[in-house]
Amino acid sequence: MTQKDITFVADFLTEHFNEAPELYNRKGKYFNVERVGQYLKDEDDDLVSPPNTEGNQWFNFLKDSTHLKESPLLFPYYPEKSLHFVKRQMEGVIDQCLQKPADVIGKSVHQAVRMSLYKISQSEDSTPQLFKLPFLWNDKTSNLHYVLFTMLENSISKIHILRRHTDTSRSVSNGILAVEFGNFLNSGINESSDSRCYSCLDAHFYDDETVTVVLKESVQQEGKERVLAQLPLS
Repeated sequence: MTQKDITFVADFLTEHFNEAPELYNRKGKYFNVERVGQYLKDEDDDLVSPPNTEGNQWFNFLKDSTHLKESPLLFPYYPEKSLHFVKRQMEGVIDQCLQKPADVIGKSVHQAVRMSLYKISQSEDSTPQLFKLPFLWNDKTSNLHYVLFTMLENSISKIHILRRHTDTSRSVSNGILAVEFGNFLNSGINESSDSRCYSCLDAHFYDDETVTVVLKESVQQEGKERVLAQLPLS
C-alpha cells in the first residue's frame, strides 16, 4: 500500500468510527457505523447515526404549513429508520391501495370476442414475433374502440384496424380490416410496381377521423425514403 492509501483508510476510520460515549448504553453499539451502510441494512432497528434534518427546506416548509403538516396524502417520514424499513412500509401502503381496484376491475373484465390472426407450426422451438405492439384509440363520440397493429413477415405493407363498440353487446360492421400501402405513392400509372413499394414503420391515431402513418421504401438501398402520411379513417 502507498502512504496515500494508508492515509485514506486512516481518515475513513477517524471520521466514521470515533468513539461515541452517548451510545455506550446501547448493547453492541459503541461506535458510529459508516453512514451510508446503515441505510441499507434490512433491519427494523433505529439508525445508529440518524441524519441531521436541521435547516432542511422541505421539513421547514411542512412544519410551517397548516394544511400539509397532517395531510394523509404525504407519506410519513421515518428519520430513525433504514431505507429497507421505509420501502416495506411504502409497499404495504401501495398494496393496500391497489387491492380493492384490482378486485373490482378483475371481476368486471371478460372476453368479448376472439379472432385468430395467424397460425404457427407446433414443431417450432421458438415462436416468431409476427404481431407488433398495437396502438389503442377510443372514440368517445361514437363509442368505438380501435386497435391499430401490423403483422410482420408477409404483411409489412399493411396495417390492420380492429374496431369494436364499447358496448360489448353491440357489434359494428367491418370489425377488422387491413389497409395495404404497397405502391400507392407512385406518381404515374406507368411507373413500375416494384420501384416505389412502401411498408409501414408506425401508425397512430391523430384524431377520431384520421390515422397518421410513417412509411418506408422497401427497396434494399441506402437513403430509403420516409413518408409521413395522414389517412382519413373513412
